[in-house]
Amino acid sequence: MKKNLLYLAATILFFSCGKKAEEKKEPTVATAPEITISKIAFGSCTHQHDSLQMWDEIRDQNPGLIILTGDNIYSDTHNMDTLKKEYDFQKNRADYQAMINTAPVIGIYDDHDYGVNDGGKTYPKKKESKALLLDFLDVPKDNEVYNHEGAYQSYTYNGGKLKVILLDTRYFRDTLEIDTETAARYLANAGGDILGEEQWTWLEKELKESKADINLIISSIQIIPEEHLYEKWANFPSARKRFFDLISATQPKGAILISGDRHMAEISKMELENLPYPLYEITSSGLTHTWSTDNPEANKYRVKNKIAKKNYGLLEFKYEDNKVQTTIEIKGNEDSTFLRHSFLL
Repeated sequence: MKKNLLYLAATILFFSCGKKAEEKKEPTVATAPEITISKIAFGSCTHQHDSLQMWDEIRDQNPGLIILTGDNIYSDTHNMDTLKKEYDFQKNRADYQAMINTAPVIGIYDDHDYGVNDGGKTYPKKKESKALLLDFLDVPKDNEVYNHEGAYQSYTYNGGKLKVILLDTRYFRDTLEIDTETAARYLANAGGDILGEEQWTWLEKELKESKADINLIISSIQIIPEEHLYEKWANFPSARKRFFDLISATQPKGAILISGDRHMAEISKMELENLPYPLYEITSSGLTHTWSTDNPEANKYRVKNKIAKKNYGLLEFKYEDNKVQTTIEIKGNEDSTFLRHSFLL
């Protein structure tokens, strides 16, 4: 991990300086260098035994950072030896090793790498599951994530201009009851919570104190979409409203949401009261498997089309005249681009 962070620092120096340090004759100022470009790759839903994964494609994009947003392996189990064995199998793949040796990799679990399908706070092995996730990601032992319950984390890059907030949507999540009356998988839990009070307090502090121009908030399950029938923040309407109210109240600069889980890709966009820019959510899933057919699915917040093909996401930032030009791409095999959308922050 330390080697990867050094790699990121070198990447930032290359893009921000442009010239060798010894060629620069004019006096320097005591400020962070201006960042001209940043590229981040992300994705979810990787079956460890699928021979056709997309790590080489991601590596070929030369991202400065890679974010794994959940279902990084599939191992629904209460046996931690089994969970570790499957993590180790994935981690020791040659293509995965090649990727993690070229850029820093951070991430969070979803349900199938947490250990139970659609699981939440009642999973009895959640502490052990957290430990195995952090070991898989080579999170340094001095990281504060080891000092609290749950796997939520935050990281800053680019001299503080970029912040990544990884939410844990499993460890504290309340229970959902099966819906036996409609086509929906679950009944809404009107008063239920997803993050737990300690994580809510932490998130508020992270947003209030952020000095970043770009604040990426990672949730393994979708936050904005509310019409589909499966797992989503909208199954917990009180928690979803609390999240949006917190974004409106803290007004972080350049907040962008990233999610996975759905075995498809899409971009969602909504307007929040008191937030001076649209809030976007990019969903990228999955890296090894997606829907067998491209079925219709409503999402009133969707921008352009949904993608039901194997995919990963790219975010690219260009800093120009105190604005951040942001480009979203949903990519596939052979450098194919399924979806592209740009906006200013």
